[in-house]
Parts: sequence; C-alpha cells; structure tokens
Amino acid sequence: MLVLPNPRRLLLGYLLGAMMTSVTLGLVIVFSLDGSSAVTSTAKHTINPIVDIVFGGLLLVIAFVVATGRDTRRRARSERKRAAKADKGPPRWKRALSRGGARTTFAIGALLTLPGTSYLLALSATAKEDLSTVATVLTVVAINVIMLGLLEIPLIGYTVSPERTAATVERLGVWLSRDGGKIALVVVVALALALVGRGIGGLLS
Repeated sequence: MLVLPNPRRLLLGYLLGAMMTSVTLGLVIVFSLDGSSAVTSTAKHTINPIVDIVFGGLLLVIAFVVATGRDTRRRARSERKRAAKADKGPPRWKRALSRGGARTTFAIGALLTLPGTSYLLALSATAKEDLSTVATVLTVVAINVIMLGLLEIPLIGYTVSPERTAATVERLGVWLSRDGGKIALVVVVALALALVGRGIGGLLS
C-alpha cells in the first residue's frame, strides 16, 4: 500500500477495518472471559518451553541453510519465477488495490486482522485488572493503537508531509532490496536464540 497510488486512503481504510475487527474481538474476549481460563491457557500453551525450543531450533536450521548458501537452487527457482511474473505485470492483488480505494482495504483489514499471542496476553492482563467498563474499553483501544503503529505512522506521515514521506518510503524500499536479506537473517537468528533461551529458562524454572 505504501508504494501504490493514494497510499493515504488505502492505509486509512485498512487501519479502520483492522481496528474495527481487533477492538470488537478484544472487547468480546475481555468482557466474556473476565480474565479466566481460556485466554490465559491459550497464551500459556503458545509459549510452552518445549514449543519455544523446537521452533527456535527450526529457525536456526533455516538460518544456517540460508547463510551457507545451501538454498541456492531454491533461490534460483525463485528468481526465475520472479522474472516470469515481472513479464506478466503486477500481481492480481496489487492491481485490485490500485483500482480500489479505502473500501477495498477496509474489507481486507477487517478480514485479515485476527488476535495474535501478544494481543491475547494483553487482553488477559487487562481482564485480570477488574477495571470499569469505560477503563476497559479505553485500555483495549490503547492496546490496538500501539499494535497498529506500523499503519498509523506512515498514515500520519502521508497526511502531514506526503512528499517527504513518499521519498522516505522509496529510500527504504531501495535499502531493503539491497540489505533486506542480511537484516532478516540477523533478526531470525536473534529471535531463534531468544526462543531457545526462553524455552530452556522455562524448563529450568
């Protein structure tokens, strides 16, 4: 959406759709469960130490394969597919977004926004606080404002200084295309080590 025409409208539509779904689900979870079993058990199950260690180990294996160039054949196939797609023009979803507007992205944001682990943990903590109805609603909204910051920040930028924001997005795209693979590899390794460390800590505690 950042590189398509009218990014402000697209971002605004997606943000409103995502906020509607996420806040609604969040309020339903908080008010119906009131800090009890379901949210807490779901979060605990997700961060099970053994799951952390296994998932972290898999990420380390993937990072090793990529870093040592053992995925050369896969990358070659990806390059061929990318070249073939380039000849066919933009993908269908990109053409749909280019032709669409805020209504299209509103629907996409509403359909694709589902609670993740961190959101469930935040909702569980909110439910345990025994807040008033108004305070609970404001807390859930505040959590979503923080969670959707990656949509809100560029939206503010395109509203306040569209030309400067567009130039920044373009520079960011060039930088990511040049160094994005290395950055992603470092992030994956750091995440894998953190998961393995947390899993070991959970087993020892």
